[in-house]
Amino acid sequence: MSATLCDPRPCELGEGPLWHPLRGQLFWFDIIGRKLLSMQGDTPLEWSFDEYHSAAGWVDENTLLLASETALWRFDIATGSREKLIALEAENTLTRSNDGRADPRGGFWIGTMGKEAQPGAGAIYRYWRGELRQLWGSISISNAICFAPDGGTAYFADTPTQKIMKVALDDAGWPAGAPELFTDLAPEGLFPDGAVVDAEGGLWNAQWGAGRVARYRPDGSFDRAVAVKGRHSSCPAFGGADLSTLYVTTAREGIDSPDAAQGVLYEVRPGVAGQREHKVIL
Repeated sequence: MSATLCDPRPCELGEGPLWHPLRGQLFWFDIIGRKLLSMQGDTPLEWSFDEYHSAAGWVDENTLLLASETALWRFDIATGSREKLIALEAENTLTRSNDGRADPRGGFWIGTMGKEAQPGAGAIYRYWRGELRQLWGSISISNAICFAPDGGTAYFADTPTQKIMKVALDDAGWPAGAPELFTDLAPEGLFPDGAVVDAEGGLWNAQWGAGRVARYRPDGSFDRAVAVKGRHSSCPAFGGADLSTLYVTTAREGIDSPDAAQGVLYEVRPGVAGQREHKVIL
């Protein structure tokens, strides 16, 4: 199975796709290009920023939560205006935000990393009703933040380790113990990037440099993979009216003389539906 082109606008580092369930609209980022992209029908939309932005959650029909290199923001879709909610490593000019996603309890998980991928420079945080709490530090490239359908398990990865981890969550959505191994990609030479969990509990992981998104069963075993023409597949998200379309961002970063297949947005119907993205409770 192969994904097909959805949007041809090239991104240096496409990331963070989000399907807004109330608007029926997809949003995604070009982190290096400092842009938020979307489509409304056949009309392409873009918003430009003065710093790196990487991930989003939805708050209501007209509002997103955006993560940037210095803060979490309340973003008005119609006007493009931002209101700062809380600082995020604002004093650290070496880091930026990276992967993030809302959890089933209404919290928002966000990872950071060094702008030059400095080892151990980043961390993973949870924003919950006005509080931003660090969950884990010494993270090099935060990725694969996603959640099981029952809300009892979170997943994440530190890409250079080549491992996707899982952690049990308590009733309020906080980690209830130490992270454990979900699946080890090192034997195949694969590097986990962004991920999303479908309605059946299967985890779909974009794998940097491999040109694919792979599905892993809830026990961590490999199920199947979807080929993506963009070599650096970076993050998947389910969307569409029935949540049966898988969108995949890709990147041109690190590719000499990239062709038109690199850095663009892809889509595929993989035969399983996704979860509705969770609302962020501010």
